[in-house]
Amino acid sequence: MIESWAWRKSRASKAVDDCVEVACTGVEVRVRDSKRRGGDIVALTPAAWASFLRALDGPSSAPCADS
Repeated sequence: MIESWAWRKSRASKAVDDCVEVACTGVEVRVRDSKRRGGDIVALTPAAWASFLRALDGPSSAPCADS
């Protein structure tokens, strides 16, 4: 199932796998470490993800911001 999710990496990470990746499943927003793609995944509700983005620096800074 993980392979079917469309993972997105932050633009700030450039070519280095040194950040998190995000996949929007429609029901949840999933987050994983880009260096450990087979590792643990954090699942958040779209509302929790939006709140997290607002706390960082605004909803337009990352994928799934419109969730």
